[in-house]
Amino acid sequence: GAETILAAMAPDRAAKPAVELLELRVLEGPNRFTNRPAIKLEFQGDPGAVMGVARAAGEAVRRLHHGLGVPAPRVVFRESEDGRRALAVFAWRRRVIAQAIAGAAVRLALGGASERRERRELRALRAVADGPRPALPTPRVPIVAITGTNGKSTTTRLIAHVASEAGMVVGMTNSDGIYLRGELIEAGDWTGFGGAGRILAEPELDLAVLETARGGILLRGIGYQHNDVSVVTNVSADHLGLQGIDTLDELAEVKGAVVRITRRGGWAVLNAEDPRVWAMRLRTHARPYAFSLDPRAPGMAEALRAGGRAAVLHRGHLVLRRRGGRAISVASAADLPVAFAGLSRYNIANALAAAAACDALGIPLDKIASGLASFSQDQAINPGRLNLYGRHGVLVLVDFAHNEAGLAGLLDVCARLSGARGRVRLGLGTAGDRSDEILHQMGRLAGSRVDDLVICEKRHYLRGRDLAGMNALFRRGAADGGYAERIPTYRTELGALKALLARSRRGDVVAVMSHLERDAIFAWLAKAAYRPVSLPRLRALLAARRVTA
Repeated sequence: GAETILAAMAPDRAAKPAVELLELRVLEGPNRFTNRPAIKLEFQGDPGAVMGVARAAGEAVRRLHHGLGVPAPRVVFRESEDGRRALAVFAWRRRVIAQAIAGAAVRLALGGASERRERRELRALRAVADGPRPALPTPRVPIVAITGTNGKSTTTRLIAHVASEAGMVVGMTNSDGIYLRGELIEAGDWTGFGGAGRILAEPELDLAVLETARGGILLRGIGYQHNDVSVVTNVSADHLGLQGIDTLDELAEVKGAVVRITRRGGWAVLNAEDPRVWAMRLRTHARPYAFSLDPRAPGMAEALRAGGRAAVLHRGHLVLRRRGGRAISVASAADLPVAFAGLSRYNIANALAAAAACDALGIPLDKIASGLASFSQDQAINPGRLNLYGRHGVLVLVDFAHNEAGLAGLLDVCARLSGARGRVRLGLGTAGDRSDEILHQMGRLAGSRVDDLVICEKRHYLRGRDLAGMNALFRRGAADGGYAERIPTYRTELGALKALLARSRRGDVVAVMSHLERDAIFAWLAKAAYRPVSLPRLRALLAARRVTA
């Protein structure tokens, strides 16, 4: 009977490996595990034991609900690849009592369950107030939610810009701040729960465009019940080893939450070249809108067969396709400032995703075309994302490139800009919350592709890392990539940029991975007579250097 089951759950303290509660977290919105607010119980301990404790906690959650006479929730379980962590997650309807039940379940799972202990926990729970219901705002306007590892901010800004140019009143959140009607009203990283709530509380909006980052989903959940259009740019290695996310599949599960809550009849704009992203179509009621740089990507035809749509780069043009309808060319990639005269492949992909999202919203195609064409790639409209400056034949790129995929895209552009004779010089650096493997691979990538390499330290973004150890990982990676020169370090991004420019010659391209000093860099460049390079000027430079897209 029940006594036998409970006794079997009780730990043998002399023989059973230690397991402890790592975290009890209240998620206030849709999240990695469920489309409803949830409570996550995360345990850590020896493999072979920790999952058993998580399951015991989940069973205790169900029994305690039954004991209180309320419906028991479904409990979701997860186990890490190394078997040292396990999760039990359940949806909540009333916050205070749900937290109390979670705490009681943990005590029963870790302390040894028995009928007597369970009766004692139930007596205490009956004295607890139910507490508030979830406070998720009900959207009054359409929401476009954008997520992914790379390209989120640029795609978010593109969508908001096109919609604004089409006459819509737009509220936007991204990693730089909260924007209303194109004006920054509050600076900071607002890609989480709070940013969504702030925008959705604004009256007189026509559209909310919300960048939705991994951290916000994991720490608090998504700040709204559903969206009308979701966009996923890609899933690549970044922030692994943090907050229980160790693999790309786990990271995709987190980001896929944005697609799962896209309303029935809405649109999921998905990268058809990324298998993890394209698989998200199987877990949503939304219609698929595939985008790809490759017209032959399998997802393109599949989306059309399913009654969806597709956005593709075809013969240098951004083309939108619908089932049974003709292909419509929106713009030439070479004519879009964000595409860097066609040199930036990943920004062409971002433009495709933005065009698809705007089409899904019903924005006329001519407005989409004109909006994409007027989105200038400069510090005012898209700061820190491939901002290009020049003086006396030397080009400077200021870019956020914060992981391996972002760095690869930046170096692709640098290689094409430098032509046959120029040298590529790089200030390498990123925040400390990356794994050893990612930091090593970034160093290896840089070492294999640049002519001149320095490290620009992010001393305010170490996030628990040892600075010397981080620099050593970069240097070992660069050596493995074939870079044999000494690699100096600079305490600031601006210092690294100045050092690289001091030895640059006509035809060189200098890139700095800027995370926290971009305003200081922009000010110094202006003072040093480096000027933003417009699209016509870029074309002229490329022609002079005999560079083609």
